[in-house]
Amino acid sequence: MKTLIRTLGSVALLSLLPVTPGTLKAQTSEETTTVKTTSSAGVISEFGPRTIVIRRDDSPEPLRYTYTKTTTYVDETGAPVSMELVKSGLPVTVFYEKNGDEMVASKVIVRKSVRVTPPVEPAPAPPVVEEKKTTTTTTTEHEH
Repeated sequence: MKTLIRTLGSVALLSLLPVTPGTLKAQTSEETTTVKTTSSAGVISEFGPRTIVIRRDDSPEPLRYTYTKTTTYVDETGAPVSMELVKSGLPVTVFYEKNGDEMVASKVIVRKSVRVTPPVEPAPAPPVVEEKKTTTTTTTEHEH
């Protein structure tokens, strides 16, 4: 019974304390995540089930990216491109985010393939026929 009276007394005493806005503080926490997206341009050298590998003129080592279901493929105008059209030899720009040691492609811009037409070679020259004329002079002596 004494315990019950003490508890009720404590509750009554607490209810008499003034409550000001600064007395009760809700704790909030904010977490800011910065995602750095970088881009790199080159030519696709491999396109596999989870990876895309590009070669760049300024780097001797190929760059390997992973891609996911959320990776988008677009052309230079921003129109969607079917993933089936992405293949080796195409020039691309890959936008990616670092995730640990992986570079994860978020967007791939597929540029039109630059076709290099080989220089037109002149038609082969007709065979050259050399004519050599030899003249043989025979002198015979006659008696008179």
